[in-house]
Amino acid sequence: MLDRMTNTLAFHGRALLLRAERQQVLSGNIANSDTPGFQARDFDFGKALRAATGADPLAKAVRPAASGAAQDPRFLPVGLGPNGAAADARLLYRTPEQPSIDGNTVDLDRERANFADNAVRYQATLRFIDGNVRTMLSAIKGE
Repeated sequence: MLDRMTNTLAFHGRALLLRAERQQVLSGNIANSDTPGFQARDFDFGKALRAATGADPLAKAVRPAASGAAQDPRFLPVGLGPNGAAADARLLYRTPEQPSIDGNTVDLDRERANFADNAVRYQATLRFIDGNVRTMLSAIKGE
């Protein structure tokens, strides 16, 4: 019983870390929306979560390789935070629907929608964890 509770909390904890890392990647895309040549990045959250939890035995935990864009001093940093939570996520380039003349692939509407969706899912995960903790405390107290 205790293993099931801790496994559930561990799973949601990993999901929170990955959601936070994805939020950084998306905010980096938005911040660089006017930077010529910037390539928008993102990662497959589901695949990263399966890799982080060991649910997908074929998924390899691969740290994203630094791209040329990430090394260019004109670009704001995007990607992994200091805790390295998205070490299991492979950052991918977005395929632009409407390429720009300056080579920037950031679609602000798409990035804002993804940012808002990720923020809502982050909050939902927090509420789920809060509900689980409250239920456990209630059971421990005998209420």
